Amino acid sequence: MAHGQRSKKILIQTSFDKNIPEAYYVSGTIQKRSIALQCRTLMVEQKQYKHIFAVAAYGMSPYLPKLLYSLKQQSVESKIIICTSTPNSFITKCSARFSVPVYVRSGEHGLKNDWNFAYEEASKLAPLVTIAHQDDQYFPDYTKELLEAYRKYPDLSVFCCRYDTIDAEGNTIPGSAEAVKRLLRLRLRNHRHADRSAVKLSALKWGNGIGCPTCTYNREFCPSPLFRNDYKFVIDWETLVGLAKAPGRFICIEKPLMAYRVHQGAETMRNIENHNREKEEREMFEKLHSRPMAALLMHFYKKAANAYTR
Repeated sequence: MAHGQRSKKILIQTSFDKNIPEAYYVSGTIQKRSIALQCRTLMVEQKQYKHIFAVAAYGMSPYLPKLLYSLKQQSVESKIIICTSTPNSFITKCSARFSVPVYVRSGEHGLKNDWNFAYEEASKLAPLVTIAHQDDQYFPDYTKELLEAYRKYPDLSVFCCRYDTIDAEGNTIPGSAEAVKRLLRLRLRNHRHADRSAVKLSALKWGNGIGCPTCTYNREFCPSPLFRNDYKFVIDWETLVGLAKAPGRFICIEKPLMAYRVHQGAETMRNIENHNREKEEREMFEKLHSRPMAALLMHFYKKAANAYTR
């Protein structure tokens, strides 16, 4: 399918998941609609929402239904779309189950291209875009808190929040990594001064204090394409450093509004196992500090991987 076109929405009967109420299952037949009609529908939808969740889906993650269910449970409704470069029957069934349209990108799966596609398609529909990772979950007041922050500070370029870390079964993982990140975000608590580059960079200079899946981007202050580096692990960190130097305000809400899942099949785990995480983090520190200081910071920063290797 060509870039920018929507895939056909397919409504089919699926097996039931005991953790999801029956109300979220949709049965029916294949709805055959022309691409032109779908594009006209998109234009009607454009002004209905201030915020959109763009779910970056690939493969067949067993956590995708849990994510979609959590998005449907928001106390303030947001638009939801699924974006993928790996269309398959599982994603189609999840789409039908939750009545969420799927946007398909042609070409090979790749983090930068997939995230940029999700951001670009979502930003056509709403000014505030959250790229939701398929393994994670969002708590009911995420959208509510985001829109309240946007009302107070319409110049926000990035919204972020505190998050919980959970394991494959959904159990909360205690640890010090998020405590350190909260310390790095300390100056962001002063929202009045959070439009200053020095304040925004304070959350990024000594490590990445901002959790990638917690972020919402404001298309009025963020470029397109959003992700312009070829990193596999610190792709968000370098992007945020660039946004911190540009106009706009970083608004951080220090309460957990989502849960970040760690498990053996996660992309982060693969980057730890092949040592790519350490390589890219070292490069980021060397961009922000002298080499001796970067080496010292890496000595302590590497311990953040413990949440995946314990």
